[in-house]
Amino acid sequence: MLIFAAKLKKHIMAGNRTFTMLKPDAVEKGHIGAILEQITTSGFRIVAMKLTQMTRRDAEKFYEIHKERPFFGELVEFMTRGPIVAAILEKENAVEDFRTLIGATNPEDAAEGTIRKKYAASVGENAVHGSDSDENAKIEGDFHFAGREMF
Repeated sequence: MLIFAAKLKKHIMAGNRTFTMLKPDAVEKGHIGAILEQITTSGFRIVAMKLTQMTRRDAEKFYEIHKERPFFGELVEFMTRGPIVAAILEKENAVEDFRTLIGATNPEDAAEGTIRKKYAASVGENAVHGSDSDENAKIEGDFHFAGREMF
C-alpha cells in the first residue's frame, strides 16, 4: 500500500513540476547561485539537481525536435561546450510560472526582472531552459534524472 501511495503522489505531482537547465553560458559566467536564488525565492522547490555535462549524443537526443532546423548544429555545440545545471522544480502551476520567470527566448524581448533579461546574452546564449508543457517537463526530467534522484 505504501508503494502505491508513493506512486500516486508522484503521479499527482507531475503537473506541478517542471524541468530546467542552467546552460553553459550561465555556468561559465558564474550565475548559478543568483539564478537558483531567484528560482527559490519565486516559490519553486528544487526536487532534483545536478551539475553535469551533456555529451554530443545527449544534446542531439535532447534537442531532437529541432533536428531539421538550421540552428541545430550550433545548439548542440553550445550545449556540449561546458557543464550545465539540470534541475526539476516543484510549484503549483510550475510550467507556466517558470516560463514567466525565465522570460522570452530573446533577452531583448524579455520582461524586466526575468532570468533571461538579467543573465542571457542573446537568443542563442539565453542562460536557461524551461519546459514548455507538463508532458515535456516529465520527458526532460526523466532524461536527466533517475527516479531515486528526485525528492
